Order: sequence, then C-alpha cells, then structure tokens
Amino acid sequence: MGVFPGFGSWINQNSQQPLKAESKRSENVDSEEDDFNYPDKVYYDLKEAQKQADLWHEAEKKHPWHNASPKIKVTHENGFYHMNIELTVGLPPYFLYNFLIDPGSGTFRDLRKRRNLMENKSRKILFENGPRQMMRMEKSVACNVFGVYIPISMNLIVDENRKDLMTQYKKEKVRFMKAFEGNYKVEPIFVDKERLCKKRIPMTQEEYKKCSGGQGKLASKLTIDQYYQPYPPFNLPPLSWFIRGMTIKTSKSLLAQVQDTSIAMRTATPMPEETTSNKHEKL
Repeated sequence: MGVFPGFGSWINQNSQQPLKAESKRSENVDSEEDDFNYPDKVYYDLKEAQKQADLWHEAEKKHPWHNASPKIKVTHENGFYHMNIELTVGLPPYFLYNFLIDPGSGTFRDLRKRRNLMENKSRKILFENGPRQMMRMEKSVACNVFGVYIPISMNLIVDENRKDLMTQYKKEKVRFMKAFEGNYKVEPIFVDKERLCKKRIPMTQEEYKKCSGGQGKLASKLTIDQYYQPYPPFNLPPLSWFIRGMTIKTSKSLLAQVQDTSIAMRTATPMPEETTSNKHEKL
C-alpha cells in the first residue's frame, strides 16, 4: 500500500468505472494467475462521494476529527475465542470499506517504523456476481511478539459484498490455528445530525442528506467479529495467554494504521469536480 492516495485520487480512479454496472465475469471463476486488480465497479454515488470529500477536507481545517481508540473485547468459551472490535473512523463508509478490500491496500505499512504490518501474497477470484466476490487469498501478517514483529502466513477464503459493505473470511490454513474465521462490516455514522437536523433524527442516509441540506458529514463504524481456536498445546495456559495477547497487539497495530490512513485521506486535497465529472461522461 505505502501511502494511500487521498480522496481526490480515489474518486478520480473510480469515476472511470460504470456506476452499479453488472459483473461481466463468469459466476464461477478459478483463475490460475494472481489477480490484484481493483474491482471494476462501484456501488455508491460518485457525486455524493465528491461532496463528502469536500466536506471532510474543509472541516478538518477548522475542527480536526479525533481518532478514538478501538474497543476490543475478548471472550473464551468451549475452547473458542471471540474477539469483538468496534472502531469509529472519520471517513464515509464506502471510502473506508473500499480501502479495506482494495488489493493494493493489502499492505499496511507502518511508516514511522518502516515495516509492513500486512501484505497480500496472492489473490485468486473464485466467484463473482454483481457486488459479491469470493476469493482465495494468502496474506502475511506481522504479529507482535514481545515487541518483535514476526510474519505469519494466512490462507483464507474471503467473501466480499461491496454493496452491503460486509466481508466474511474463513481459514484454509493459518499457523497455530485449528479454527479461524470472522466477519467485518462498515456502517454509517451521521456526524452532524444534532447540529444540522435539530429535533429530526435521521434513520437513513437519504433522510440525513435531506435534513442536513446535504452538508452533513458521514463517518463510519467498523465492527469486526473474529473467532479462533488454537491447536494444542497453544490452547492451554500459559501459551493460550500468549496467543491471546499477540492477537490483540497485532489487531491494535493494524487498526492504528487504518486511523493514520484516515487522517491522510481527510487532509488530502480533493480532485476538482469538473475533472471527475468529465471523466465519468466519457464512458
């Protein structure tokens, strides 16, 4: 990934693609080559995305968004660990989700310490139909072991829904893990509802846009539910305590990079509206 491009570059990239276009890919695909291409369709309003980019950029100059720390809760029952994460991010839902699933963003790089925290090694599309895409992926995640980052290979089946902003994943092979699966979703937060909507509480993005006069910013709530069961003897104390702590530390490192990226995107200068409009009209 390196440094993720700003709002303007993102809109510029996607405005060249048809809005809500149907998939031209076969519903049953088993590619022999690695496929790191970004999905060739978008499922959100490009003009509204440009508007949100402008709103966030201007607001960041006057009242910078505060990045709240993630809420992480880990429970243990019947040999399985459940890690629930909630993170509020100062980006519209479609920007955040697209960043998370973009194959080119598979590398989460800590620029301060100059290390890759996660990167995509391979990606093969198995199935695609409209907004849904299923892939076989190999990732390398740098796990924090007593302050030393050790790469752990993960082979996963990943099922994305780019319209509902939801992803499910399940292991084919993950080191130390007998079971490993989870899901994440991105939901909208109506940041300015109390200031702009007064007594009317919006329930949908359409209502929010109307009551705020199109001036209300959208932020995101990222929810992750991850379930895992270590192989013996890592499922027993004290090794199970070590696995639990390593999982939490690694998750915090990745989430910190999401927040750092959101700052870069909010402060980036959006592309001129005429540029994105002209490119879209040439389709």
